[in-house]
Amino acid sequence: MTTLDSPVIPHPARPRLVIEPPSPWAAISLREIWTFRELLLNFALRDVKLRYRQTILGVVWVVLQPLLGAAIFAFVFGKVAKFQLPADAAGRRPPYLLFAMAGMMLWQVFAGTLTRSSNSMVGNAHLVSKVYFPRIVLPLSTLSSALIDFCVTLLFLLVLILFRWYLPGWNVLLLPVCLLLIGCLAMGIGLLATALAVSYRDVQFIIPVMTQLLLYLSPVAYSATTSVPAAYQDKYFLNPLAGLLEAYKWSVLSVGQVQWGYFAYSAVVCVAALVVGAYAFNWMERKFADVV
Repeated sequence: MTTLDSPVIPHPARPRLVIEPPSPWAAISLREIWTFRELLLNFALRDVKLRYRQTILGVVWVVLQPLLGAAIFAFVFGKVAKFQLPADAAGRRPPYLLFAMAGMMLWQVFAGTLTRSSNSMVGNAHLVSKVYFPRIVLPLSTLSSALIDFCVTLLFLLVLILFRWYLPGWNVLLLPVCLLLIGCLAMGIGLLATALAVSYRDVQFIIPVMTQLLLYLSPVAYSATTSVPAAYQDKYFLNPLAGLLEAYKWSVLSVGQVQWGYFAYSAVVCVAALVVGAYAFNWMERKFADVV
């Protein structure tokens, strides 16, 4: 019984932070990612520095890698196979090196993000098992470093376009959309792959092989509309990279045309891949520290 002389004990204040086990079906917390944004940036910069540390040419390799790849494709497809390139509205066709260079740039965003993100959990096992931070920061940092490389290479490509082609028109506004969608696709597959790689190390061997096959099955250094027979184009464009790469090269070089139906299909697949990958990553995240 409470008397008038007994002290009144106040109710405890509501806790400011409640720690609960995450639900397997919960969405990725964007607020938590924003809280750890500096860590995300540091991981991205670390990735870039480690790749080019103790190299003679340093960050010049950012430009040399797609340029050398484009030169090989220009010789094989342009000189030997004599693939025909699409024309612009005035009937002009771009130099093959420039065309292949544009495709290689976007391809490297996809391939680099997918390859490095699929190994992000296993490669940082010492951090995952000892320090708390949102695990999704590790694969996201690989996309950030790929975007840094893309921005540097884009400046070089713009110089080539101005000297060998012409100033891009309003269609360049589609470029960031293509970049965003291909980032979603690479990150979605990468999130699923890195979550599986924690338990099944075979994934880190499968991803490079799959990526190499996709390089030739996608219109990176050739045009799908001029090089793929019309009877097979419906099946060919089931590859979501095909619609994105065709739209991207139209936005940068103003050649060919965007087939909006295929582009819309690619956009839906990219967003769906990101959603599925994010939920799969969140589902398996709770066992990372125990298994990795």
